Amino acid sequence: MPFHKLQKTHIFILSFFLSSAVCFAQEDYNYIFQNETEGYNCFRIPAIIKAPNGDLLAFAEARKKDCDDFGDVDLVMKRSRNKGKTWSTLEIIADNGAYKAGDPAPVVDFQDPQYPKGRIFILYNTGTATEFDLLSGNGLREVFYKTSSDNGKTWSEAVNITTQVHRPKLPQFNPAYNFEEDWRTMTNTPGHAIQIKQGKYKGRLYIAANHSVGDKPKNNFNNYRSHGFFSDDHGKTWKLGSDIDFEAGNESIAAELSDGSILQNVRLQSKKYRYRLLAYSKTAGQSWDTVYLDKQLPDPICQGSMLDIKHKKKHIILFSNPDSQFKREKMTIRASWDDGKTWKTAFLVDEGASAYSDLVEIDQKCIGIVYERGNKGGIVFAHFPTKKILDK
Repeated sequence: MPFHKLQKTHIFILSFFLSSAVCFAQEDYNYIFQNETEGYNCFRIPAIIKAPNGDLLAFAEARKKDCDDFGDVDLVMKRSRNKGKTWSTLEIIADNGAYKAGDPAPVVDFQDPQYPKGRIFILYNTGTATEFDLLSGNGLREVFYKTSSDNGKTWSEAVNITTQVHRPKLPQFNPAYNFEEDWRTMTNTPGHAIQIKQGKYKGRLYIAANHSVGDKPKNNFNNYRSHGFFSDDHGKTWKLGSDIDFEAGNESIAAELSDGSILQNVRLQSKKYRYRLLAYSKTAGQSWDTVYLDKQLPDPICQGSMLDIKHKKKHIILFSNPDSQFKREKMTIRASWDDGKTWKTAFLVDEGASAYSDLVEIDQKCIGIVYERGNKGGIVFAHFPTKKILDK
């Protein structure tokens, strides 16, 4: 064989080997979004999915001036074509001018016959005021989505679904925003959304969310409630699910259980709990059957992520959050083999400062996580062997 052909063959074999190599525990942090770079002061609120072609797509809020929740905030994305080893330059997915575009909730629709190769949805919120002003009725949150049928290379125009999934009473902004429910805030998960893969509700796109009802004093979050919204027609129309009937329900995330039902895992915005709230739905988010405080899952009042995977034919739920009741630190991934009833393992990802996170299955042997290194430490990526996380 000629040398140049032999050389090409070796390169192909080496590339194939590297791309299919066994996952190994990452020993250092791989910054995806590093503060004070790429024209932004601060990056927060990560989300991640695997695109239909296998690329990893990481989303975040890019905050222009500081790390505060409100201000000039863009929704941005980076791509990895090599399972998280390196990342592309930053792309702006949504820009709301001087105001906020954030709370990313990406999901891939694999079951739309019009898009047999899969179509990505990125749902996000916009906001015109601070949280306190919103609670006082002096600002507006809206809900949008964009789609991509080419693995996130290009995106559709934004579609406003506020009247379908939000209940603001702010006709001064829009005559259609005149709902008696008077939701002051409304926030997507944040983190990835899900598509039901089996059972009666197969194909449903489900986005965990939360809202607040009516005016209330600053720092009183008892009127917060978690809920969700969904589409059964591949995004053409959206419907609201029922509220989870428990006070102070804030940011939440959902996972599909072994029978096609849903488990929603909720942050409680109250210092008297310091644990996660779990809610089960046999109707995939339309109503809730069982709701309880899970004292196996401590929480320092912070967002968390959840992911359902198959491992050796077993259905497993993974959950990530800071493993502390009082400080945002010790990012940990837990695993449940019985649909969230018990959590058998706790794998420490990072013993230092950590906050929001999101999980992704890179392949059958490897789990990835994006997470904040504290509230002001930027967003990093790490990956670990699934077997190592599940080791009892």
